[in-house]
Amino acid sequence: MAEENWKNARKRRDRLHIMAEVLSVTSNGALKTQIMYKANLSFAQLNEYLSFLLEIGLLKTVKKGEKKFYKTTSKGAKYLESYAEIRDLLGNEEQNKNNNALIFLSKPTW
Repeated sequence: MAEENWKNARKRRDRLHIMAEVLSVTSNGALKTQIMYKANLSFAQLNEYLSFLLEIGLLKTVKKGEKKFYKTTSKGAKYLESYAEIRDLLGNEEQNKNNNALIFLSKPTW
């Protein structure tokens, strides 16, 4: 039951995951429309996330001619690294729970 709830909860992206996706898309610089499509966000959601990430210093803007690019800052890159570590840790914990459940659910051999 708990495992089923975990899988259902992961179908929706949480705020931290969306932030990581935006930062990943902008690691080499990206236009608004590129970010919107690659991170699968509506225009309103995109503007909300861009404003927030700019405000906290995880993202910066770079002008090239008439175009405005968004680029991940060094602080944003550090966020991505930390997010990946936490995701991996939680993934390993979930895998360990499943392996332990199999051990405890198996019938004794004696």
